[in-house]
Amino acid sequence: MNILIDSYTDEKLAQSLAGRPGFFKLFYDTEDCGCNGVLAIEILEQPLDTDIKVTVEKFTFLIDRQQESLFDNVLKLEADRAYPSFKVSSDSAWYSTNVRIRDTRDSAAK
Repeated sequence: MNILIDSYTDEKLAQSLAGRPGFFKLFYDTEDCGCNGVLAIEILEQPLDTDIKVTVEKFTFLIDRQQESLFDNVLKLEADRAYPSFKVSSDSAWYSTNVRIRDTRDSAAK
């Protein structure tokens, strides 16, 4: 799997990490959701045993191996210039145009 990003997205991802180590997990969040899930990006301190690592330039993304089949082999991640969210697409699909990042690094330690 490959995730393509541009320089603006690179900058926004770096800002989200705020100089601290972390992994970006791309997944369908089904918790408290009455649907098939909402695409989200979560910042984790450590990958889970079921996560697959995808290196994207200087970042490491994680995708749960059970959800890997839901995505095309090449994804595009673009930061929205007008709103604090991201768009995830491929050559054949729009996955979401309003993907938010949730930083769970501190909450996992509590």
